[in-house]
Order: sequence, then C-alpha cells, then structure tokens
Amino acid sequence: MSVLTRDEAQIRARLLDVQAYEVALDLTRGDETFDSRTVIRFTARADGDTFVELKPATLRSATLDGQPLDPAALDGNRLPLTGLTAGPHELHIDTEMRYSRTGEGMHRFTDPTDGETYLYTQLCMDDAQRVFANFDQPDLKATFAFTVTAPPEWTVLGNGISHRGDNGTWTIAETPRISTYLAAIAAGPWHSIRTEHRGLPFALHCRRSLAPHLDADADELLTATLACYDRYHEKFEEPYPFDSYDQAFVPEFNAGAMENPGLVTFRDEFVYRSAVTDTERQTRAMVVAHEMAHMWFGNLVTLTWWDDIWLNESFAEYMGYQVCSEATRFTDTWTDFGVVRKGWGYDADQRPSTHPVAPAPELVPDTASAMLNFDGISYAKGASALRQLVAWLGEKDFLTGINTHFARHKFANATLADFIDNLASATERDVHAWADAWLRTTGVDTLRPHIDQTTDGTTTLTVERHGTRPHRIAAGLYDHDLAAGDTLVLRTRVELDLPQTEPHPLGRRPALVVLNDGDLTYAKIRFDPDSWNTLKTGLSALPEPLTRAVVWNALRDCVRDGELPPAAYLEAARAHLPHESDLALVQGVLTFATTQVADRYTTPEDRPAALATVTDLCRDIIRRTEDGSQPGLRLIAVRHYINAAAQPDTIRDWFDSGSVPGGPELDPELRWRILGRLAVLGATDDDVIEAELLHDPSATGQEGAARCRAALPDPEAKRRAWHDLFEADTLSNYLFTATAQGFWQPEQTDLVRHYVPRYFEAAATLAERRGPAIGDAAGRYAFPAHAITEDTLRLGREALAADTLSPSLHRRLADQLDDLARALKVRTTDPSGPSGPSGLSSPSGV
Repeated sequence: MSVLTRDEAQIRARLLDVQAYEVALDLTRGDETFDSRTVIRFTARADGDTFVELKPATLRSATLDGQPLDPAALDGNRLPLTGLTAGPHELHIDTEMRYSRTGEGMHRFTDPTDGETYLYTQLCMDDAQRVFANFDQPDLKATFAFTVTAPPEWTVLGNGISHRGDNGTWTIAETPRISTYLAAIAAGPWHSIRTEHRGLPFALHCRRSLAPHLDADADELLTATLACYDRYHEKFEEPYPFDSYDQAFVPEFNAGAMENPGLVTFRDEFVYRSAVTDTERQTRAMVVAHEMAHMWFGNLVTLTWWDDIWLNESFAEYMGYQVCSEATRFTDTWTDFGVVRKGWGYDADQRPSTHPVAPAPELVPDTASAMLNFDGISYAKGASALRQLVAWLGEKDFLTGINTHFARHKFANATLADFIDNLASATERDVHAWADAWLRTTGVDTLRPHIDQTTDGTTTLTVERHGTRPHRIAAGLYDHDLAAGDTLVLRTRVELDLPQTEPHPLGRRPALVVLNDGDLTYAKIRFDPDSWNTLKTGLSALPEPLTRAVVWNALRDCVRDGELPPAAYLEAARAHLPHESDLALVQGVLTFATTQVADRYTTPEDRPAALATVTDLCRDIIRRTEDGSQPGLRLIAVRHYINAAAQPDTIRDWFDSGSVPGGPELDPELRWRILGRLAVLGATDDDVIEAELLHDPSATGQEGAARCRAALPDPEAKRRAWHDLFEADTLSNYLFTATAQGFWQPEQTDLVRHYVPRYFEAAATLAERRGPAIGDAAGRYAFPAHAITEDTLRLGREALAADTLSPSLHRRLADQLDDLARALKVRTTDPSGPSGPSGLSSPSGV
C-alpha cells in the first residue's frame, strides 16, 4: 500500500475543496467483513487528476458524476480520478471492508466473558481508508454524516448525536468540518450512563461485562469530565464546538485514548476491575482532561500536515496536566508528570532517533515517517516546552495568543508559523526566537550549579549551562532545621534567567541548592558537592514532593549517564523510599529500580542482590502500612514485591490463601501478577494457569494466561509462544503483547538464548505481514531486552543496516538498540572522577 507523501497532499489540497461525506456502514454482514458505501461531494478548483484512498476487501463499484469507474483501476489503496474538470463533483464508492484484530481501522472484539461483540474505529493517522473511501489527509476537512446498520440489540455511537431508526439502522447527526482521521463509530451492546450539563448530553460507555466497575466509578469520571469542561470554558473564548460528549471505554485499544470529536475512545483498562492507587486515578483524570483539550486544539483547529503533530499532542499534554490540577481533586499532577512523563521525553531526546519538537518539513515526508513522532518528544518534551513558555510569557498572554489562534482558524487548519504568530500578537516578547531555540532543536540541556565564596564571606550561585536554550528556572535554597529533627526547610526560591549575565548572591551558604525547583523547565540537573552530601541523608526530608521528584529525576539521569553506580541508586531508594508518602514518587522510583537498574543496568552476577534490595524495601513499606491508613502505598509495595521476588515461597502463600497478610485481598490483577512471577520462577504449571483462567475467563484473564504460559521455563512452552508470536498470525494486538511480555525473562537467559538471533528476521517478516501496529508491538514488547550483550547489539545493528524493516519496527529497534548500548556502557563505566554527579572524586552512593 502506498503511503501519502507531503508533496502529494499539498498538490491535492490545492486542487480540491471537499465539502461532505455521507457514509453508510452495514455491520451485520458477518465476522470478517462489513459493507461500506460512501458519497463524497467535492469541488475541483481547476482541471486535473487526483486519487481517492480506500483499502477494501472488494471494490464493488465506483461512479464519478454518474459515470462508472473501473474497479480494476484500484492500485493498492488508490483509485485514480482522472480528467477532473473545474467545478463540483460527486463520487460514489461501494465496498466490502475487512474488520481488524490489531486495533487499526474497524476493530472487532468478542468478549470472552459473555460472547458479546463490540466494534470501534481508530483512524489516526491514515486508517480511515480501512473503513470508508476518502481523501485521507488532515487539511481536506469536510462534514460527515453516517448511517449504520447494526444488530437490533446494539447501540451505535458516533461524532454526533445518534438516533435509532427502523431495522437496526442508526443515523448520526452531521458533524461540522473535521478531518478524516477524526471520524468515529463505536457499535455494540454498550452499557451506558448518561447525564446532561449546560444543555449538552454527556455519556460514559463500556462493555456489559464491565458494567459494575463503570457504575462504581461513574461519579468520579463524570465529576472530572464536567469540571474540566467548565474549566476549559473559563480559559477558552470559543465554546465547545460539537453537539455531544461521549466517552467510550473500548477493548484492545492501542493508544491510551483518541480525541474523536464528540466520541472520545479510551482503552478500557481505565475501567478498573481491580484495586488501583490514587495516582492511577489521577492519570485517568488527566487523560480525560488531555482528550478534552483536543476538542479545541486538534479538532476545532487542526494541523495542516503531520510535521505539526506536536501542536496537537504537546498542547493537550500540557493542558491535561494543568487543567486536571486546577479543576479536579488531583491537585498534584505535575509531580506525576515529573516522575513519569519527563523521563519518557528525556530518554527519547537522547537517542539517535530524536527529532525537534517541531521537525522541519523534510523530516516528515510521508505518513509512515509521521507516525513515528507520536513519542516522548511530541508529548512530554513538547508539554515541558509549553510549561516553560508559560513561565516565561505568563499565562495571561499565553491564553490570549491561544484564543486568537482558535478565532482565526476554527474549523480549519493551521501551522507552526500560524501558532507562533498568534502567540506573538499577544506579547512584546520575541516568541519567534523562543520557538527557534526550543522547538527547532534537539537534545537535553544540562544545568550545573557552582557556588563560590566572595571576599566578604557571602556566597554566589552561577549556573553552568551545557546546551543552547534559554531557561527561566527557580533555584531552591534549603537549610537544615535541626530543631525539627534535621529536616530541610526552604529558605527561598531564586528566579534565574539562563544564561546568566553575572553570579547571583545567596547570602550565607545553603545546605542544598536544587536547580529547576518547581520543574518549570526541561533540562537535566546536577548538584554541587555540598548539596550532594546533604542529599545523602536529606532527600526524603525535602518538604515538597515536586522538589523530591526533581531530585529523583536527577539521580535517574546520573545512572543512565554512567555518573552514578546503579547500586547507589538502589541504596538511595532503600534509604529514602520507606519515608516517602507521594504515590507517584514511590511508583516511579520502584519501577526504575526494578525494570532498569536491576533488570538492565546491573550485571547478572549482581542482579540477585539488586532484587533483594527491592524486595527488602517493599517489605519495609508493607510493614509500615499495616494499619491500613495508606492502602495505595501498600498496593504499590505489594505489586513490586511480587515483580522482584526471587523465591516463590512468600508470593505462593499469598496466592494459595487469596490474600496478603494484613491485606489486600487478591483481586484478579494481583492473582495474575503473582501467577506470572511464579511462572517465571518455574513454580507453577499449565494446570494452575488453566484453573485460574476458568476462575477469570475475561479478556484480561485471557491476556494473563497468555503471559503466564509464555513465561514458563519450559522449551515446549517457549516453542508454542514463539509460534504464536511470529508464525501463526492469529493473536490480536493485546494477546500478542501479553505473549511477548511473558516470553523473554532475565531468569531464563540460557533457555531462550537461541531465539535471540532468530528474533530480528522473524520480527521483520511479521511486521511486513501484519502491519504497523503489530510491527510496533514486535519492536516494543517482543524485543529481547534482557539480552544485554555485544552479540545482541551486533545482530540488531546488522538488521538495521539491511534496511528491510518497516518504518515502525525500524524506529523501535533503533531505540531498543540504543538503550541496550547504554545499558552495556553503564555496566562497564567507572563513575568515579570529575564527571560524577557532584564533581566529587568518588561518589560511592547517596
């Protein structure tokens, strides 16, 4: 299939003005295909030739202005439209389309719990042509009117209000002008909860088997939704531009959510079947806020081409965290952003595949290359840049510029240049220069403090900047409070603009200087020697969780950069995490300690000791929370104890008894987590897995069983899992991921060693057969990440050099290999010397 190039899109946009789509779908034609009939009304601005995109199982017929077109002219996914004359035209196309099991196009899912079937569309960025014929590019906006024939017991949802007619036929209200990738349908026997707010219908939808769990959380979800809706209307002058607001939690969804106008789709893991922490609930509320921000930035005003994907995602990411913190009970969202999301951005920005937040047009020549930019740079780095812009510009001027942008481009398209011009119209500051420095460059700046004593005995602060960006930061000055048990207290925060013109006076020497306190910029930070010594004992004594997040991120960066031994990070976690109360921090530090420090940065010989440190730490937290006052903290500790358990006895006792002593009771998530770890350790078998699946036959139960079976340390289990992953082509996207997650285990290196060289060719052919979503999953989840060896690196680089990989798999492998090379370097680097985190001669730990 041909991908659309930027040049082709520009030529077609100059030729065509598309007015309207009328799409009729028949979803009653069986399990494999559905019927799709499309009428497109458009105007040619001049005589010329073009094409329409579609990916049918069968093209039955096509007519242009009443004249038949030859179906045999379909070339891959393009049907030529030749000899167009200037003026209006009407194109009719009748097709049979295939359902997807990979989360692309029209995804079909049958719930193993009750046998009910659900369908939903995911069309970004060029999968609309899997559902209906169209001019599949974002700057050819049009109105959409859908009619859908479905089984009589189903409900059909769309971008507009849906109305049930006779014989199972539903009519969806016509939309305003939107892009093709934003059209949406979801159909099935949904469980729905409806309300109204400010005259607008709102609703939540999920599978019937999840109904009790959605009912339990409906008040929380609707409260967050309506609060965010009201807050956006306080910030934005343009009102919400669509006629309804449905939120559908759908199965086997590849992304976290998708901002379809009027019908936001979420992965239905957000309907919690098992206990979760408040941080996870906060994340869900943030995603609600993120997707709602897209209704304005992305849907009302849409990028012209995919090089500006950051205009959608960075804005929604920033607004999601900010509005969630302002409008919901989750007021500390920026700590979670600092711990989780910024690390995603920092990691992506230090790989060879990095790109500017706003890449140059030549870096995004087609839709295949554009798809690769849905990453930590477009989301986390871009949101960080916008947060820095607001700190520099001021929120008032920022919102004035945003509202100008909406007013000038509503229901149309805009570019980076438009966005910057609109911001510049609201301020005297040089926003264009700021954009060049922040949006057109790559890499992460590093900030180091230097504290010097003046002749009169006072001290000054100079910040050494390795990089080129301007930064507005706060430097937190902390003193010991001996009267309060040697805690740290904030003396003041000094506002600095970098680069500095002269040293900043501090007065008496502080015990600790934390650069970027408040986390308002995007940069790695380091510490002066005295501050480093203070942190060894004082990290957990810092009064604010966001400050502690900045420090933990710095320690994380030091480990990744080979400036701090992995064991020292574990020592810091062991010393300070038992005293930490912020759930996002505990979750983030334990995740890095386990999945990166113990599993990748620590040598196989030292890994048992690293895992023991993690389990000892988790045991401390479990003991600390026996009074039941902190269930979220206890749940995090229990989860990570299970993940790091090197011996099966304790967790097997939990599994057999159905409870952790003192709580919690084992819900399905914890039972599958324990069973997965027991499988890795060779302490369970197929019979136990099958019995658990009979107890929990749900979709997540099916995934849990697939993960456990693939994790068994048995040659035949590995052979079957390999066959399912790379040869059978029958796994859905979620079952593929679950099987891949179970297959490779650090404890089973010898057992799976011979599969490592087979992986690279098998993944390449799989991606070619099954498409981008499975190709991405093969690179993300099925890569042998445990095999930190020079041989794995060599084999991977040979595969990249062969240049036979799909774009999605190539990007994933390039990133995985860079992470592998970094892990090899960390394992062999001596972090002593002046390059250490504090400039000390031998920083042995925190």
